Amino acid sequence: MRIDVLTLFPELFETFKRTSIIKRGIDRKIIDIHIKNIRDYSLDKHKKTDDYPYGGGPGMIMTPQPIYDCYQDIEKVSSNPPCIYLTPQGNIFNQEMAMELSKYPQIIFLCGHYEGIDERIIQNIVTHEISIGDYVLTGGELPAMVMIDCISRLLPGMLGNSNSCREDSISSGLLEFPQYTRPYDFLGKKVPDILLSGDHKKIEKWRKFQALLKTKKRRPDLFYKYSLSEEEKKILEEYDKNK
Repeated sequence: MRIDVLTLFPELFETFKRTSIIKRGIDRKIIDIHIKNIRDYSLDKHKKTDDYPYGGGPGMIMTPQPIYDCYQDIEKVSSNPPCIYLTPQGNIFNQEMAMELSKYPQIIFLCGHYEGIDERIIQNIVTHEISIGDYVLTGGELPAMVMIDCISRLLPGMLGNSNSCREDSISSGLLEFPQYTRPYDFLGKKVPDILLSGDHKKIEKWRKFQALLKTKKRRPDLFYKYSLSEEEKKILEEYDKNK
């Protein structure tokens, strides 16, 4: 997958590209990330990329020309790749959206700044307006990194274990079950004995129950959207009987 990022702050992505799973994906040629500095395309002699809003109001608006020319300079490896504008006004990003976007051979991210971008850019090149949550950030760079990380994990070969992304919290529709490692006893709290039993069927059942219980307690919104299998219904019924 080719990923292009249009930003005023390309330096923010340098460490991101050299770290952890993203670096592995680049080294393995699974992802190819290109960072483009919008400022390089400004025709202003001072490389200015913002101006006052028509009609008045606080703050500055990113001007359309540098963004548009930067976008036009991107090598398109597929026809009409999605161009995502990171904005609080967008649809809230989720795992289902990530899975859908992971199917594209190329994605373009447009990172806004200041009070936003000229509306004509949204009308002409933006295909998706996406938010990572109901709060305000300084720019679109951090949301772009969040989305790139999430989408990249879904690409074949990115993770050492192909089951990892399927078992992650949210991917299955449920939160993840509790995980334990050595030592067996830490601060007086011991690893549940069932995990040391060697009985994989019982362990799987325990983990499924823990995931269901955690989701019901912490994220009822997810739990009540989740379609319980007959086996999962039996697991919960057994719990209710034994309470």
